[in-house]
Amino acid sequence: MQSGTPKMMARVLACLCISDAASLTASELVQRLQVSPASVSKAIAFLEEQGLVRRERDERRRERYFVDDDVWYQSMMASARGTAQVAETARQGVGILHPGTPAATRLENIARFLDFVSESITRAAEQAREVLHTKPATTSDDTARPRPERG
Repeated sequence: MQSGTPKMMARVLACLCISDAASLTASELVQRLQVSPASVSKAIAFLEEQGLVRRERDERRRERYFVDDDVWYQSMMASARGTAQVAETARQGVGILHPGTPAATRLENIARFLDFVSESITRAAEQAREVLHTKPATTSDDTARPRPERG
């Protein structure tokens, strides 16, 4: 991946998030970001691969790119799954090494730590998911954050 690509992905994702239309075409992204079509194409491809952006064809058969409200939840869940996979790999390493050795103990501690982190991310994402679908409270100063009901 080129050094400028992560920044471009962030710019594309931000542009999609702040679009009132809730979607943009590649040419609209190129125009708004003042970048090359190739840059947008690479960023979109990576974001799609990560499940952060989806594409649909509109009535004029143009591809439009969307960021769903649930994308942040899905991103956190993917992170939790990836962390759990690393924990499982560490656990498998314990079996390969001689149990009780310093290296095996280190891997076992890593696995337990990553299990805890993965479970924490999953729990937090599930608890916070409703925030993505909560309308902000209206106040006179417009600084209120949405506060979902606890149930």
